Amino acid sequence: MIIVMRPHAAAAEIDAVEALIAKLKLSAHVSRGAERTIVGVIGAPPDKETLLAQFAGLDGVESVVPISRSYKLVSREARGGERSIVRVNDRVSFGGSQIAVAAGPCSVESREQLELTATSVARSGANILRGGAFKPRTSPYAFQGLGEEGLRYMREAADRSDLAVVTEVLDPRDVALVERYADILQIGARNMQNFTLLREVGGVRKPVLLKRGLAATIEEWLMAAEYIVAAGNHDVVLCERGIRSFDPATRNVLDLAAVPVVQGLTHLPVIVDPSHGTGVRALVAPMSLAAVAAGADGLIIEVHPNPAAAFSDGPQSLTLPNFEELMGRLRTVASAIGRSMPQSQTAPV
Repeated sequence: MIIVMRPHAAAAEIDAVEALIAKLKLSAHVSRGAERTIVGVIGAPPDKETLLAQFAGLDGVESVVPISRSYKLVSREARGGERSIVRVNDRVSFGGSQIAVAAGPCSVESREQLELTATSVARSGANILRGGAFKPRTSPYAFQGLGEEGLRYMREAADRSDLAVVTEVLDPRDVALVERYADILQIGARNMQNFTLLREVGGVRKPVLLKRGLAATIEEWLMAAEYIVAAGNHDVVLCERGIRSFDPATRNVLDLAAVPVVQGLTHLPVIVDPSHGTGVRALVAPMSLAAVAAGADGLIIEVHPNPAAAFSDGPQSLTLPNFEELMGRLRTVASAIGRSMPQSQTAPV
């Protein structure tokens, strides 16, 4: 159940709604917007019709909306049909008119690699540096990442180029460590249903980027987001990164239809990962353009100074010149649909 307060409802009116929820031994999740407040009611009331009438009669309540979906807090109705904007800092946000772009290597390999990449992608217009300090690998013998050393390299390189940092956290025990260095905590596809980890990042006060699982339905993906929001963190960004298929022509099948489908179901921003979604360098640019045209709120793209020597995901990584060219083309598509791309973060050398 969602209670929509009237525009600029008084604090006392919102408090009265929360007090009634507590009296009924239900849970309240309050989302305060610029003009109106939405209160989510979590729990199973014994008499729903009577409960609806009780809330509808309170001062300041505009409407009471019953929600039958399993994912209540992330549903579109939970924000009265409005879409959320997840703000990272004063320059980076997801869900507004500007499309966010995260770029960088799959794995953090060295300080020099990060410095070169950050400087270049910032100059091309990216506003977030991506990279993996902790790597979930299919083989236990493959490169597993540099850990805290890699996090430090990312933070230093990002700060010099005025970029935000997004990186993956694999273990609930590492959340506090990753939070110290990153602006956005990423939950990868393999951990989408690691419920202990989802609850843990639900307790942080930084945005969470939640990737769709390898074979997850859209409902399962949204239920994973519900775990994070129910734990207290409302700043969740969803990422479509391709789903497993029978066809080996591409690494995954990039489900671009998921972008408008999910935007119709949830108020959360939705971005696309065309690198993991295809696994093929030549397909990253066309799928990036298509993602923006489909309404994606951002992109996360693998970029490496020398993909042939990359420790991981070289075949799907763009070169620095590839990325610069793609950003120019993306500006044309974004402009055509009434949106914009980030501008250069550093002056050209």
